[in-house]
Amino acid sequence: MTAAKPASRPVVPHFSSGPCAKRPGWTPQNLQDAALGRSHRAKVGKAKLKLAIDLTREVLEVPADYRIGIVPASDTGAVEMALWSLLGARPVTTIAWESFGEGWVSDIVKELKLKDVTKLHAGYGEIPDLSKADPASDIVFTWNGTTSGVRVPNADWISARREGLAICDATSAAFAQPLDWPKLDVVTFSWQKALGGEAAHGMLVLSPRAVERLETYKPAWPLPKIFRMTKGGKLNEGIFLGETINTPSMLCVEDYLDALNWGKSIGGLKALMARADANTKVLADWKAKTPWIDFLARDPAIRSNTSVCLKVVDPAIVSLTADAQAEFAKKLVALVEKEGAGYDFAHYRDAPAGLRIWCGATVEASDVALLTQWIDWAFAEAKASLPKAA
Repeated sequence: MTAAKPASRPVVPHFSSGPCAKRPGWTPQNLQDAALGRSHRAKVGKAKLKLAIDLTREVLEVPADYRIGIVPASDTGAVEMALWSLLGARPVTTIAWESFGEGWVSDIVKELKLKDVTKLHAGYGEIPDLSKADPASDIVFTWNGTTSGVRVPNADWISARREGLAICDATSAAFAQPLDWPKLDVVTFSWQKALGGEAAHGMLVLSPRAVERLETYKPAWPLPKIFRMTKGGKLNEGIFLGETINTPSMLCVEDYLDALNWGKSIGGLKALMARADANTKVLADWKAKTPWIDFLARDPAIRSNTSVCLKVVDPAIVSLTADAQAEFAKKLVALVEKEGAGYDFAHYRDAPAGLRIWCGATVEASDVALLTQWIDWAFAEAKASLPKAA
């Protein structure tokens, strides 16, 4: 038996966890003032890059004594710059509970080949015991696990008297979750996540303690040009004034400026976080009345309000093999995509089978609500097509 299709579709059916939906009301006309065809080293280019840094500080509420730099290769480039430039001076504690966090662990152990590494790991939907993080070590962790929908509940577990650096990949947390800046020494993110900017540009935020490490410690390994943040043993301040290491896209810069100005216009960080919370509440309310779906993260205290991950708990689906469950989830998503009612909300390839719905601030709660109606329809269709038991 099949269900009737919903009467309405989301106005913006984009629910990808990166690149994410554009801000409400976005059109290409918003980018008419882009410095196209101009050098990023010209006055106009430098001014726009510096403005991007200044607006980031204002909207994200970054402390005045923290440096903010625009760096190559999205969040990945920013994280790698931090790992390769800062690690090796102390023991390292890695904290990982999903795919991207595990990737940083692999780089630290297999590429940098650091030996004194303590690994705190947990599976999808869970989080490690954060109290075991050694304040004498450098700590590397993701604030929000994009592929698992699990975030740290707060930064209370990071010691204010720590000797090591707290290095945080915050790419799907920035602009949606409160970052405890005094507890963080390195924070990275990209434009393509919570503000719906374009890909390939990363942001690197350094505390005074991180700057001190850069100026007093030289890694044992060579650093590629795009990783170098010092000159003559001193911080290259130009990077943090808009003088980028490589050539940025001025069209992408303009798009980021547009997103920042939108965030500022609606009330800044508090308003952005509230929008993400409201979107996630739509899914929580849907889950409460829908017996076949549940959050991958069981504990609400560690549940993401951006990359919300869900699992199918219907007994008929749970009884299938893992591969068959993954195929069911893909079919469900494909049915919705075919109708133009929602795109790119399948589980991450390494994560348990299910759905991953982006609920960051650029998404409208009304669109999330309409998406759930289409998912209900697609679930009924996909389940009805399963082979009947003999």
